Amino acid sequence: MNRPLRHIAVFSGVLVLALLVRVTWVQFVQADELANNDNNRRVKIEAFSYPRGNIVVDGKPITGSVESSGDFKFKRTFTDGPMYAPVTGYASQAQGESMLEGVYKNVLNGKDDRLFFNRARGLLTGEKPRGGDVITTINAKAQQAAYKGLTDLKATGAVVALDPRTGKILAMASTPSYDPSDFAGVSLAEGKKYVALDRDPAKPMNNRALREIYPPGSTFKILTAAAALEHGTVTDINASSGAPAPYTLPQTRTQVGNDIAGAPCDKASLKTGMQWSCNNVFLDAAHKLGTDKMRETAEKFGFNAEQFTPVRSAVSGYPSKLDQPKTALTGMGQGDLTSTPLQMAMVAAGIANNGKVMKPFMVEELRGPDLSTIEKFDPAPLNPKSPQAVSESTAKKVQEMMEYTVSDGTASKAKIDGVTVGGKTGTAQHGVNVDDERPYAWFVSYAKQADGSSPVAVAVFVDPKNMDIPRSEIAGGKLGGPIAKSVMEAVLKK
Repeated sequence: MNRPLRHIAVFSGVLVLALLVRVTWVQFVQADELANNDNNRRVKIEAFSYPRGNIVVDGKPITGSVESSGDFKFKRTFTDGPMYAPVTGYASQAQGESMLEGVYKNVLNGKDDRLFFNRARGLLTGEKPRGGDVITTINAKAQQAAYKGLTDLKATGAVVALDPRTGKILAMASTPSYDPSDFAGVSLAEGKKYVALDRDPAKPMNNRALREIYPPGSTFKILTAAAALEHGTVTDINASSGAPAPYTLPQTRTQVGNDIAGAPCDKASLKTGMQWSCNNVFLDAAHKLGTDKMRETAEKFGFNAEQFTPVRSAVSGYPSKLDQPKTALTGMGQGDLTSTPLQMAMVAAGIANNGKVMKPFMVEELRGPDLSTIEKFDPAPLNPKSPQAVSESTAKKVQEMMEYTVSDGTASKAKIDGVTVGGKTGTAQHGVNVDDERPYAWFVSYAKQADGSSPVAVAVFVDPKNMDIPRSEIAGGKLGGPIAKSVMEAVLKK
């Protein structure tokens, strides 16, 4: 062979080798990446070529699949879409997936590695493929009560209900909401609906229960009380606090008054301070505790950390660096403090569960298309190494105060005949100029059974900016109390 031919042969061999290396690389190294690429239309066509698995509430699917035209044979449907949207999220042929639809996309579309044998059996038997199911912890009646309560008010807001004993999320509502069915396909009309929702100033696709943070206002006073008792700055809930009303913030001349005219707040005890939501008592308690002890207790209840339910939450924040006036303000749930409704439900649940905070979760089980269990989720403490956020003794004292606040104080709207209920109202100022903004209304509560255990704790958040009511009518007890009561009743009746 002459030299030119030999060079051509070697060059051709190198090209063939390079091609083989590239094919091997694509097939065995990049296969998963390419298969899961959002721009891989063939994968999307295949994923929508058969019915998707379902998200299940109380044994009934709240999702479904219907045949559609075009390349994508099936598209998603949602039962009571707006009510369950904060739970399910959306599954759109054009826009992708969110919330549970996104977290468990591979289970629902049957691509999860744990469903390999189901796929293999389908190839052998000729069975049409189908995805697995996501079994939620949601209580249908509680969800209905939460959503109805918010929509009857025509309110922007959120409700979260937990089982304090296990951490199961029993309800999660957010308003205004949207129907994920409206843009489940790829049509031009559905695309316009998605764009309109995305640009809507009311932000109907925001999950206010999990993904939005707000100052928690006076509902945070239950955590301040727990911190004061746990660290020993208060030992007797009936003893005078010595805190004058109005209260002058430390190192300032700024005085903070109380919202209820004529309330016996001057030098009131912790119990009376809770009963009448006396700002001075809790400002003073936080100031005496200091930033570090307040933050330490807050973090034991879940602050300063994401929660995975398995949908990721926003971080509720207790800042690490606060001066004395700002530390005092956190005692009444103001200043630089922020919280999601989920987080305040966790605080109420932890107190109701005698100081033990459970990890919140809303998926009980993943099932294959043959109803076999893929994965089971069991209750677990939020902090396995230190399950008690506060001692049982501290929690019981806070329970006593919260129950007195319902029976003889500002949280009376949550009363349920024959049931022991603890609660706390909250009104939170916000914005650069708080006098120009309508305050947020909050309400947290729990209900007890005869044996002293609590099957439900609730947090209600209402933003009344678009409600046709006077500012004087904006109060956590008035707006949030009846919603919390209806959710608790729904759980108790079941």
